[in-house]
Amino acid sequence: MSTVDPLAAAGGRKGPFLVGLVAATAAGRGHAHHLAAAWPHARLVEAESVADALREAWRGYDAVVAFLATGAVVRILAPLLADKRTDPAVVVVDEAARHAVALLGGHAGGANALAAEVGALLDARPVVTTATDAVGLPGLDTLGWAVEGAVAAVSRAILDGEPVRLVADATWPLPALPEHVRVEIAPPPSDPHPPTSTATLTGGPATPTPAVGAAAAEDDERAEGWRILVTDRVVPLDGRTVVLRPPSLVAGIGSSRGVPAAEVTGLLRRALADAGLSPASLRCLASVDLKADEAGIRATADAYGVPLQTWPAAELAGVDVPHPSEVVRAAVGTPSVAEAAALRGGGTLLVPKTASAMATVAVARQAPRGRLALVGLGPGAADLRTPRAVAELRRAAVVVGLDQYLDQVRDLLRPGTRVLASGLGAEEARARAAVAEAAAGHAVALVGSGDAGVYAMASPALEYADDRIDVVGVPGVTAGLAASALLGAPLGHDHVYLSLSDLHTPWEVIARRVTAAAEGDLVALLYNPRSRAREWQLGAALETFAAHRPPDTPVGVVRNASRPGQRVHLATLATLDPALVDMYSVVVVGSSQTRVVAGRMVTPRGYRWRS
Repeated sequence: MSTVDPLAAAGGRKGPFLVGLVAATAAGRGHAHHLAAAWPHARLVEAESVADALREAWRGYDAVVAFLATGAVVRILAPLLADKRTDPAVVVVDEAARHAVALLGGHAGGANALAAEVGALLDARPVVTTATDAVGLPGLDTLGWAVEGAVAAVSRAILDGEPVRLVADATWPLPALPEHVRVEIAPPPSDPHPPTSTATLTGGPATPTPAVGAAAAEDDERAEGWRILVTDRVVPLDGRTVVLRPPSLVAGIGSSRGVPAAEVTGLLRRALADAGLSPASLRCLASVDLKADEAGIRATADAYGVPLQTWPAAELAGVDVPHPSEVVRAAVGTPSVAEAAALRGGGTLLVPKTASAMATVAVARQAPRGRLALVGLGPGAADLRTPRAVAELRRAAVVVGLDQYLDQVRDLLRPGTRVLASGLGAEEARARAAVAEAAAGHAVALVGSGDAGVYAMASPALEYADDRIDVVGVPGVTAGLAASALLGAPLGHDHVYLSLSDLHTPWEVIARRVTAAAEGDLVALLYNPRSRAREWQLGAALETFAAHRPPDTPVGVVRNASRPGQRVHLATLATLDPALVDMYSVVVVGSSQTRVVAGRMVTPRGYRWRS
């Protein structure tokens, strides 16, 4: 499958992201075959003429990569343009593959993301002219949520620095927005039909409050301004408002066996409409696990483009509901299916169970879930930082980390990002702060060097994170891997990571682990090997390894791997001077099988041909 995320890049499309490749010359076809080899769902489209191939790709694929002149592509496709929300994305690549131009469908079609993917594979420069992308602002139609209303006009107002209000019914994990976008939280009432006192969220006229003179004029002017509404309610639209649909609604479904899909779909549609709720905010359908294979329910989930979650009857029986039924309990083992399934994750019941001949529906609003991305920045070099790490940093509204690590990525953060930086030794405080921000509903990135899960921030953060938070782990290149690549291939066989810091672990425990690694003849990567306050531990560890390995066993020291001041030193257990090592170093101790070949550390895989 293409590395392009079909949901983020294709404006919410489900399933394989099909890419049609069109080329006119041998060089273009060579580039196209390179993409097709990397993307199983990419195909070279051929026809009697290049123009026919381009039209065929337009009609049959989610995206088109054309190795043609931009002008030719424009002239051929212009008569076919219909709607940017449904037209395929188009990326144009020049003959020499120097540039990948996002021509059509930048946000809605996924051309911007596709241009970046093409650029990465062909070593071409992505050319993106979408205004929000160019200045580092999040596109309102790129958040993975349904969006309605004046997207272009409100986006332009944000770009122009005009006052914009973001009015939300809760704190949702949105990306950072510029400071001139004022955020207002207006919690929704339990009644799905809001009273006029909260109609500012719904777009209707608010109940006036006593105000005179300049204050009243200011209120009136603000009411006429640009707005972003974040709500699951059906609201009137105007030319100055964008509505973002958060995934807040869970529809519980019960049914008789063999219920028609049309009956379930119709009942759910009516229930949402009567409550003034938008189907675009459906997070999932939910039911008892006995209905996991019910075709009518599954077809309804597919029709709405949401997953179906099912729960054991015993779990649903423990959910407090307003309308239990002993008849239902006798039939399926729980006094409620629809209401209990809708409320299984907590929340507020907006639509009590309503029934048709063979189906029952209930709808609950779930509280927002915060988002915590655990981001490994790699060993230091920008080109060893993964694209996913960059994407998560730009997805976050709050970024938490060690000050010196945050200094490496400040240029990647969107305008308006809140940065919580702290110094060495504050790991637990950083972890708690990141979790607290995510628990409050924000989109948070907690950063560390290397990989977030290796001697970094993932484990302390996850000790505090609970089920109110969605956690996203972003792998990173560790310092050990960067050091290994510089030394050669010392990790070619079994190996172990060990930290020599006794700040959190007693030295007696560390010493036992070092002994075990030495006795097991494992290659050892030693982190935190030596500091001004800990001068003797590295020597002690090397003595332990020397007791179990030949004195000519290779030992490599890499300082500042991939960063300015990088230094690589190769020695042996007998010759290594610990004074060369500090906290910016990684020490790699070879096994008894590790050799130096042409100045590089190599640990054989143990294949028989080696003997």
